[in-house]
Amino acid sequence: MNTSDSRSTAPAALQDALLSVLTKAGSGTLSAPEIAHALAPEGDWHGLLVPIRRAAVELALAGRLVIYRKGKPADPNDFRGVYRLGLPRHD
Repeated sequence: MNTSDSRSTAPAALQDALLSVLTKAGSGTLSAPEIAHALAPEGDWHGLLVPIRRAAVELALAGRLVIYRKGKPADPNDFRGVYRLGLPRHD
C-alpha cells in the first residue's frame, strides 16, 4: 500500500510509531491507552485512541500486528470492547 492509496485512513507516521512502541515492548501486548501514553506522555493522549485503532486495523490487515481480544487473535474487521495489540509471533 502506498501513501497515495485513498483507502488508508491512518497516517504512516502513526503506524510507524505504533510499531515502534510495540517493538520496544518485546513479545508482550499493549492496550491502546498504553500506546497512547507512550506516544504522548505529557499531552492529550485521549485524542490518539481512535487514530490508534484505525492504524491497528490497517496494520493487522497487512499482517504487521495482531489485535487480541480476551487473549485470542481477533478479526480486525469485527472486534469490539477492550483489545490489546502485539507483534506477530514467529514461532
